[in-house]
Amino acid sequence: MIAQSLLGRTIVSPRVREIGLRIFAILLILTLFVGGVQLRRSIGENTRHVRYQHDIINAFYWGQETLKEGRQLSPDNSSANSWTGLFCGYLALYDRVKDDAYESDYGLDYPPLRLLTMAIWSKQVRDGYPWVDNEHPKLVNPLLKINLICELISAAAIFFLVQLCVRRSVHAHSTWPTWLSRERRASICGLAAASVAWLEPSMILDAHGWPQWDVWILPFYLFAALAALKNRWFWCGCLLAFGAMLKGQLLFVAPFFVLWPLWQKRWPGALRVLAGFTATAALIVSPWLLRTPGACIVFVAVAGASFLIALRYKLPDKAAWLAGILGCAVFIIGALTGGSFAWFEIGFLYGTKHYPYLFISSCYNLASLLAAAGWSLKDHLLSAHLGSVHFHLTLQWALRLFFLGAVALCVRGAARYLRNRDPRVLIAITAPWLLMFALLGQMHERY
Repeated sequence: MIAQSLLGRTIVSPRVREIGLRIFAILLILTLFVGGVQLRRSIGENTRHVRYQHDIINAFYWGQETLKEGRQLSPDNSSANSWTGLFCGYLALYDRVKDDAYESDYGLDYPPLRLLTMAIWSKQVRDGYPWVDNEHPKLVNPLLKINLICELISAAAIFFLVQLCVRRSVHAHSTWPTWLSRERRASICGLAAASVAWLEPSMILDAHGWPQWDVWILPFYLFAALAALKNRWFWCGCLLAFGAMLKGQLLFVAPFFVLWPLWQKRWPGALRVLAGFTATAALIVSPWLLRTPGACIVFVAVAGASFLIALRYKLPDKAAWLAGILGCAVFIIGALTGGSFAWFEIGFLYGTKHYPYLFISSCYNLASLLAAAGWSLKDHLLSAHLGSVHFHLTLQWALRLFFLGAVALCVRGAARYLRNRDPRVLIAITAPWLLMFALLGQMHERY
């Protein structure tokens, strides 16, 4: 019977086959979901004795420091442990860390949204389990649940990515078996890819055995790629900015999405990516930039003038351009009115200086080969003098430029595969992450 079905002979009605396929797909998805959750739970429970506690303790420490800062700034005890107190401490912590640091050694290297997440987590743990210590599983379980949600969303994003690319593909016209349409073929390929991602060992071990928070940026990158494939460039930029505010490593691969429309000679698309990125980043960091009443008044005036101009003239994608202009205005006003950029220096720049090594731990890439040959991250390759200005090209920046050139080649491949409606565009979308690990310095083995 199975052989006859595969050979295309009709032995059951199409309606019965459709119902059977749907039931099979639902059962398969439920089995994969439950099995994946149980696997993660088992790994989380059985790796406590080898767990790398430093990252957990460090995250909890900075969450507690945020709460402590909020209590010090609160006018009374009733608001000291409130959500208002937490937010006040969150806004003040970057400046306090910067002021107290010795020789710019901040200790804190969290971008804004990751610090906020750790602060909320610390408050929840202390409110619900005030007696727990750093080794207790109650401490880390909320973060493991966030990892689980991000992994699940990432698997769903991979399903939609593969389904879209296979559906568009000119190579998806196989006639065997005859009853398998292109839509079904695309869904099967998407489900297979999502299943592999959901059960991927290294991601599970990193998120539940180590554990770390690298998986937090995966949903944002994958859905940004999906938005780019659908020419939703503004939303692509928004997703990239939101993800970068959780983990700064996303900034290394973000140029891929700016170069993508440029290679296709669609420069408005690149501007929309930048507009979405700028608007979202400005929205997140505006409490640090617009700190004074004068800054807020200037911003309101700029926003009002921009709205009036937008209403007067008919422009395509008016909302996207307006959001980008207002985002730029936030950064410019913040720079001119004494806004704080400590969040940027601590959350993004400090991490690139804190570990001045070509590689960290057991990392096998180009940087480790250079280290074995006697090179170091800050070695000067070229030096130039223009009057009183001195330029030095270090090995760190040479590797970054090399990586950027490799990303440009990935963009070229993506544009070519898109033009040919070839699903191998997915390889080009994935390649920047592989190249980041292979070519850049300061990479950790878990990446």
